[in-house]
Amino acid sequence: MLPRRTLVRQFDAHRLIPSKYADETALTRIADDDAHLKELFRLELATNDRVLAEHQQHAGIGVDELVFNVPYAHIVNASFCHPHPLGSRFNGPDRGCWYAGFDLATSQTEIAFHKSIELAEVGWQDESILYDDYLADFSAELHDLRNDRRFTRCLAPDSYVASQALAQRLLDAGALGVVYPSVRHDGGTCLGCFRPALVVNVRKDQTYRFTWSGDPIPVIEAVRPPRASRLH
Repeated sequence: MLPRRTLVRQFDAHRLIPSKYADETALTRIADDDAHLKELFRLELATNDRVLAEHQQHAGIGVDELVFNVPYAHIVNASFCHPHPLGSRFNGPDRGCWYAGFDLATSQTEIAFHKSIELAEVGWQDESILYDDYLADFSAELHDLRNDRRFTRCLAPDSYVASQALAQRLLDAGALGVVYPSVRHDGGTCLGCFRPALVVNVRKDQTYRFTWSGDPIPVIEAVRPPRASRLH
Protein backbone atom coordinates (compact mmCIF):
# COMPACT_ATOMS: atom_id res chain seq x y z
CA MET A 1 0.00 0.00 0.00
CA LEU A 2 1.49 3.29 -1.15
CA PRO A 3 0.05 6.82 -1.08
CA ARG A 4 -1.65 8.08 -4.23
CA ARG A 5 0.44 10.10 -6.66
CA THR A 6 -0.31 13.76 -7.35
CA LEU A 7 1.26 16.07 -9.90
CA VAL A 8 2.86 18.80 -7.78
CA ARG A 9 3.91 22.04 -9.42
CA GLN A 10 5.33 24.34 -6.80
CA PHE A 11 7.50 27.36 -7.49
CA ASP A 12 9.58 29.06 -4.79
CA ALA A 13 9.57 26.20 -2.31
CA HIS A 14 11.64 27.26 0.71
CA ARG A 15 14.52 25.33 2.29
CA LEU A 16 16.53 26.99 5.08
CA ILE A 17 20.16 25.91 5.38
CA PRO A 18 22.77 27.25 7.85
CA SER A 19 24.80 29.97 6.16
CA LYS A 20 28.06 28.30 7.20
CA TYR A 21 27.44 25.75 4.43
CA ALA A 22 27.10 28.37 1.69
CA ASP A 23 30.67 28.07 0.38
CA GLU A 24 31.38 25.54 -2.34
CA THR A 25 32.96 22.29 -1.27
CA ALA A 26 36.68 21.68 -1.49
CA LEU A 27 35.96 19.14 -4.23
CA THR A 28 34.39 21.84 -6.39
CA ARG A 29 37.40 24.09 -5.95
CA ILE A 30 40.00 21.48 -6.90
CA ALA A 31 38.16 19.80 -9.78
CA ASP A 32 39.54 20.55 -13.23
CA ASP A 33 36.20 20.08 -14.96
CA ASP A 34 32.78 18.48 -14.57
CA ALA A 35 34.03 14.97 -15.37
CA HIS A 36 36.81 15.30 -12.81
CA LEU A 37 34.31 16.53 -10.20
CA LYS A 38 32.14 13.45 -10.75
CA GLU A 39 35.13 11.19 -10.17
CA LEU A 40 36.00 13.06 -6.96
CA PHE A 41 32.43 12.70 -5.73
CA ARG A 42 32.53 9.01 -6.57
CA LEU A 43 35.66 8.66 -4.45
CA GLU A 44 34.17 10.65 -1.58
CA LEU A 45 31.00 8.55 -1.53
CA ALA A 46 33.03 5.36 -1.49
CA THR A 47 35.29 6.52 1.36
CA ASN A 48 32.99 8.71 3.43
CA ASP A 49 34.37 8.02 6.90
CA ARG A 50 31.26 9.20 8.73
CA VAL A 51 28.87 7.08 6.69
CA LEU A 52 31.09 3.99 6.82
CA ALA A 53 31.87 4.32 10.53
CA GLU A 54 28.38 5.17 11.75
CA HIS A 55 26.31 2.97 9.48
CA GLN A 56 28.69 0.22 8.32
CA GLN A 57 27.53 0.64 4.75
CA HIS A 58 28.17 2.71 1.67
CA ALA A 59 26.29 5.93 1.06
CA GLY A 60 22.77 5.25 -0.21
CA ILE A 61 23.09 7.44 -3.28
CA GLY A 62 25.20 6.99 -6.38
CA VAL A 63 27.26 9.71 -8.00
CA ASP A 64 25.20 9.37 -11.18
CA GLU A 65 22.18 10.68 -9.28
CA LEU A 66 23.92 13.88 -8.20
CA VAL A 67 23.78 17.16 -10.11
CA PHE A 68 26.68 19.04 -11.68
CA ASN A 69 27.29 22.27 -13.54
CA VAL A 70 24.13 23.95 -12.26
CA PRO A 71 23.81 26.80 -9.72
CA TYR A 72 24.18 25.64 -6.12
CA ALA A 73 24.83 22.04 -7.13
CA HIS A 74 26.98 21.62 -4.01
CA ILE A 75 24.02 22.64 -1.81
CA VAL A 76 21.70 20.15 -3.52
CA ASN A 77 24.22 17.31 -3.44
CA ALA A 78 25.10 17.88 0.21
CA SER A 79 21.44 17.47 1.19
CA PHE A 80 21.50 13.93 -0.22
CA CYS A 81 25.06 12.92 0.68
CA HIS A 82 25.15 14.09 4.30
CA PRO A 83 21.92 13.14 6.08
CA HIS A 84 21.38 13.42 9.80
CA PRO A 85 22.93 10.41 11.60
CA LEU A 86 19.46 9.33 12.73
CA GLY A 87 17.71 10.21 9.50
CA SER A 88 14.75 12.57 9.19
CA ARG A 89 11.03 12.10 8.63
CA PHE A 90 11.23 10.64 5.13
CA ASN A 91 14.83 9.48 4.89
CA GLY A 92 17.12 7.16 6.78
CA PRO A 93 20.70 7.78 7.92
CA ASP A 94 22.35 6.67 4.67
CA ARG A 95 20.59 8.86 2.10
CA GLY A 96 19.33 12.41 2.46
CA CYS A 97 16.32 14.20 1.02
CA TRP A 98 15.55 17.76 -0.09
CA TYR A 99 12.89 19.04 2.29
CA ALA A 100 11.07 22.28 1.55
CA GLY A 101 8.06 24.23 2.74
CA PHE A 102 5.54 25.63 0.31
CA ASP A 103 5.81 28.95 2.18
CA LEU A 104 8.50 30.64 4.23
CA ALA A 105 6.60 30.49 7.53
CA THR A 106 6.36 26.71 7.28
CA SER A 107 10.07 26.32 6.62
CA GLN A 108 10.96 28.68 9.48
CA THR A 109 8.66 26.85 11.91
CA GLU A 110 10.11 23.46 10.98
CA ILE A 111 13.70 24.67 11.40
CA ALA A 112 12.96 26.45 14.67
CA PHE A 113 11.34 23.36 16.16
CA HIS A 114 14.11 20.93 15.29
CA LYS A 115 16.93 23.27 16.32
CA SER A 116 15.16 24.00 19.61
CA ILE A 117 15.06 20.27 20.32
CA GLU A 118 18.80 19.98 19.61
CA LEU A 119 19.58 22.88 21.95
CA ALA A 120 17.39 21.42 24.69
CA GLU A 121 19.18 18.07 24.42
CA VAL A 122 22.54 19.69 25.21
CA GLY A 123 21.13 22.07 27.81
CA TRP A 124 21.97 25.16 25.75
CA GLN A 125 19.51 28.05 25.86
CA ASP A 126 21.29 30.87 24.05
CA GLU A 127 22.21 30.60 20.38
CA SER A 128 22.26 32.74 17.25
CA ILE A 129 22.38 31.10 13.82
CA LEU A 130 22.19 32.49 10.29
CA TYR A 131 20.11 30.55 7.77
CA ASP A 132 19.99 31.12 4.02
CA ASP A 133 16.66 30.62 2.30
CA TYR A 134 17.12 28.56 -0.87
CA LEU A 135 14.23 28.64 -3.32
CA ALA A 136 13.63 25.79 -5.76
CA ASP A 137 10.93 24.80 -8.23
CA PHE A 138 9.26 21.41 -8.54
CA SER A 139 7.11 19.76 -11.17
CA ALA A 140 6.76 16.03 -10.53
CA GLU A 141 4.36 13.31 -9.49
CA LEU A 142 4.83 12.94 -5.73
CA HIS A 143 3.17 10.51 -3.37
CA ASP A 144 0.54 12.51 -1.51
CA LEU A 145 -0.08 12.02 2.22
CA ARG A 146 -2.49 14.93 2.52
CA ASN A 147 -5.96 13.90 3.73
CA ASP A 148 -4.99 10.23 3.69
CA ARG A 149 -5.79 8.58 7.03
CA ARG A 150 -3.97 5.39 6.05
CA PHE A 151 -0.67 7.13 6.72
CA THR A 152 -1.45 9.03 9.90
CA ARG A 153 1.43 7.31 11.73
CA CYS A 154 3.86 8.76 9.17
CA LEU A 155 2.98 12.20 10.51
CA ALA A 156 3.51 11.36 14.18
CA PRO A 157 5.06 14.36 15.97
CA ASP A 158 7.37 12.20 18.09
CA SER A 159 8.41 9.28 15.85
CA TYR A 160 9.95 8.71 12.42
CA VAL A 161 9.64 4.91 12.51
CA ALA A 162 6.59 4.62 10.23
CA SER A 163 7.60 7.47 7.92
CA GLN A 164 11.13 6.16 7.37
CA ALA A 165 9.77 2.70 6.63
CA LEU A 166 7.37 4.18 4.08
CA ALA A 167 10.15 6.26 2.54
CA GLN A 168 12.27 3.16 2.01
CA ARG A 169 9.37 1.37 0.31
CA LEU A 170 8.83 4.37 -1.91
CA LEU A 171 12.51 4.57 -2.84
CA ASP A 172 12.53 0.87 -3.68
CA ALA A 173 9.52 1.46 -5.92
CA GLY A 174 11.29 4.30 -7.77
CA ALA A 175 9.25 7.12 -6.23
CA LEU A 176 10.24 10.74 -6.80
CA GLY A 177 9.21 12.08 -3.40
CA VAL A 178 6.35 12.92 -1.08
CA VAL A 179 4.08 15.87 -0.35
CA TYR A 180 2.57 16.07 3.12
CA PRO A 181 1.05 18.41 5.72
CA SER A 182 3.61 20.07 7.95
CA VAL A 183 3.73 18.46 11.37
CA ARG A 184 5.09 21.59 13.04
CA HIS A 185 3.23 24.39 11.23
CA ASP A 186 -0.55 24.09 11.29
CA GLY A 187 -1.93 24.52 7.78
CA GLY A 188 1.49 24.38 6.13
CA THR A 189 2.57 21.99 3.39
CA CYS A 190 5.96 20.34 2.91
CA LEU A 191 7.57 18.21 0.27
CA GLY A 192 10.43 15.76 0.42
CA CYS A 193 12.18 15.25 -2.91
CA PHE A 194 14.06 11.95 -3.25
CA ARG A 195 15.86 12.77 -6.52
CA PRO A 196 18.50 15.52 -6.85
CA ALA A 197 17.73 16.12 -10.53
CA LEU A 198 14.20 17.25 -9.65
CA VAL A 199 15.43 20.12 -7.46
CA VAL A 200 15.57 22.79 -10.17
CA ASN A 201 16.12 26.53 -10.52
CA VAL A 202 17.82 26.74 -7.14
CA ARG A 203 18.70 30.25 -6.01
CA LYS A 204 19.54 31.93 -2.74
CA ASP A 205 17.00 34.38 -1.38
CA GLN A 206 16.98 36.18 1.98
CA THR A 207 19.18 35.37 4.97
CA TYR A 208 17.60 35.13 8.43
CA ARG A 209 19.01 35.19 11.93
CA PHE A 210 17.40 32.82 14.44
CA THR A 211 18.12 33.87 18.03
CA TRP A 212 17.33 31.73 21.06
CA SER A 213 17.49 33.49 24.43
CA GLY A 214 16.22 30.99 26.95
CA ASP A 215 12.99 30.42 25.04
CA PRO A 216 12.30 27.46 22.73
CA ILE A 217 10.72 29.84 20.20
CA PRO A 218 13.46 31.93 18.56
CA VAL A 219 13.29 35.51 17.39
CA ILE A 220 13.64 35.53 13.58
CA GLU A 221 14.83 38.56 11.68
CA ALA A 222 15.92 39.17 8.09
CA VAL A 223 19.53 40.33 7.95
CA ARG A 224 20.39 40.33 4.25
CA PRO A 225 18.40 41.16 1.11
CA PRO A 226 17.62 38.54 -1.55
CA ARG A 227 20.68 37.46 -3.56
CA ALA A 228 19.05 36.54 -6.87
CA SER A 229 15.94 37.27 -8.88
CA ARG A 230 13.43 34.69 -9.99
CA LEU A 231 14.20 32.89 -13.21
CA HIS A 232 10.71 31.69 -14.20
